[in-house]
Amino acid sequence: MPVLVLGETLLVTVQGELYDSTAEQLQQDITARIAHSPVTGVVIDISGVDNVDSFLGRVLAEIASSARLMAARTVLAGMRPAVAITLVELGLALPGLFTALDVERALALLGHSHPCTDPPNPRRAHHADLS
Repeated sequence: MPVLVLGETLLVTVQGELYDSTAEQLQQDITARIAHSPVTGVVIDISGVDNVDSFLGRVLAEIASSARLMAARTVLAGMRPAVAITLVELGLALPGLFTALDVERALALLGHSHPCTDPPNPRRAHHADLS
């Protein structure tokens, strides 16, 4: 799965079903990229994902946690309503992840917010750490 570097931001576009081994490899790739470059943000575009399970939800949360420990923020972009409903039904709060309606808003969020504060407009971006 390609991981693009846009300045200080990594952009990952997930298309179709993400298998367990691919999700784990993605987590390792993102963590390695953060460790070896001046990355301050990660955008994971899941607009091409139709279904999500508890494993993928956990991997996304772990990516965000690892990134945060390495001083980078993670934004999940393009979540479909069915995916959001599934995550809620599974009881996954996805701590440490911010969400945005699309990649453009995710990139804007990373470029205009301080890493330790919540986004100013909840319609444009939402902090998924509800616990």
